Amino acid sequence: MHAITRRRLRQILFLSLILIAVAHAAEAQTPPAISVVAEGQVQELVLRDGTRALGRVEKIENGVVTFRTASGGMITVDLPQVISANVTAGRLVGDGFWPADSNPTRLFFAPTGRALKRGQAYFGVYEFFMPFVQYGVTDRLSVGGGTPLFVGTGSHPIWFTPKLLLASTPDVQVSIGAMHFLNIDDATFGVAYAAMTAGSTDSALTIGVGEAYAREGRSSGSTFVLMVGGEHRFSRRLKFVTENYVIEGHTLITGGLRVLGDRLSADLGWFVPVNTNEWIAVPMFNFVWRVSR
Repeated sequence: MHAITRRRLRQILFLSLILIAVAHAAEAQTPPAISVVAEGQVQELVLRDGTRALGRVEKIENGVVTFRTASGGMITVDLPQVISANVTAGRLVGDGFWPADSNPTRLFFAPTGRALKRGQAYFGVYEFFMPFVQYGVTDRLSVGGGTPLFVGTGSHPIWFTPKLLLASTPDVQVSIGAMHFLNIDDATFGVAYAAMTAGSTDSALTIGVGEAYAREGRSSGSTFVLMVGGEHRFSRRLKFVTENYVIEGHTLITGGLRVLGDRLSADLGWFVPVNTNEWIAVPMFNFVWRVSR
């Protein structure tokens, strides 16, 4: 039984890597569309000589592209010299550009109400030793999972994280999903949840409710979980993140920073149990690498 489990684990990880590779290859091979976009959108212009600029294509006429930069300057270049002029997620703040959070579907551990788009994927690691992946099957459905790099004794656990977007407006997103653990001796457990996020990717409130369930042998039980979290971006590369739980009268609060890169984000924060006789603060470190844009 143990050998079968390990073989299934290798198959799951191998298929996850294939899905990510396919999504990344499809993105790389899709020919860029160079077009005039609506005001307020930001494009990144990439030329064959290595020049890069942020702004917006104003017109394409007689084989010539006219591009207005974020600082108000103008670039005029022949169309064959343009590699791409893709719309870039983010916004202009003054004369600078703030790229979008590359990891908007999670706080520290809890999911937000937001969903991955079709073909988007990310790979991450919780606390240095728990890798995980997530892949957008459609604009509403994503699947993923993970496993610890090592365990002390016993079988090697695996978790799965399906997620479904139920409703989405520019300001509010609602999703349901689960984090289900398998291969933990004779027990299985997990959390089924619903999460609502209100606000923008720069500043938002997330409320989650869930049922933590467990089954061991013939006995089973469940516990109600409430999560209240939030995020607020205060600079181009830094965002404050908090994630707080109430579970059967016990309270756990977290807070820290997310360092934002173009594709890589890193979370640095602390767990603090409140209902304890002693004050304890446990450090945490997570990172997520977005495979596709």
